[in-house]
Amino acid sequence: MSALQEQVDGDHYKNLAIQPMEYSYKNHLDPVQATIIKYVTRFRNKNGLVDLLKARHCINMLIEFEYGELE
Repeated sequence: MSALQEQVDGDHYKNLAIQPMEYSYKNHLDPVQATIIKYVTRFRNKNGLVDLLKARHCINMLIEFEYGELE
């Protein structure tokens, strides 16, 4: 069985056309970008608002990494 067909703990990725990890890998995204994609993709089927808040936090970190702390 392919690792892409297996999911540990839950099934929130199994019915997607492409899993966030595969998308991120094939598009050479860095870990922060990949994490943002993960949270936004799963929010309706897993943790709702909490996942969107996590995604926003990661976006804020990415802005700081790329552009420095905003005043």
